[in-house]
Amino acid sequence: MANQVEIEELHTLGNHMDELSEILMKVVEDGASIGFLPPVNREEAEHYWGNVLEPGVILFVATINKVIVGTVQLQLCTKRNGSHRAEIAKLMTHPNYRRNGIGRALMQTVDERAKLEGRSLLVLDTREGDPSNLLYTSVGYTQAGRIPNYAKSASGELDATIYYYKSSKGG
Repeated sequence: MANQVEIEELHTLGNHMDELSEILMKVVEDGASIGFLPPVNREEAEHYWGNVLEPGVILFVATINKVIVGTVQLQLCTKRNGSHRAEIAKLMTHPNYRRNGIGRALMQTVDERAKLEGRSLLVLDTREGDPSNLLYTSVGYTQAGRIPNYAKSASGELDATIYYYKSSKGG
């Protein structure tokens, strides 16, 4: 990619609501299975983003020339028996910027931050067959299992989800 990808943590949404809403709408329109069905309107997207930053959620964005092109969340488990684990959620790369290492850079960032937070187990899930499955295994995640009929697709069909984990304590 000709322009440098920069990753930063957002502590507030500030003036990023429009960009974050746009990326959410675009990735869902492009077929991403991230908990929404197309079409996602601006009000729905803004409502989602307005509720993301809560205790235990660390939000990262990838930017190119100060424009948000990707995002991911590290959701720290706040239960006493789960203080060693976190979930990776809502990895999104704007469709116009895919296949440029943005998802990989975001995943490396959340992995590094999880270690700083003392998290030795990371978990995530994604729709079976999506390109993200290849990314997750390529950055060291192990498939834990498959749940059939987990999420409804835009066509109304029920798709399976694949759960992955990454452990720094051994598998």
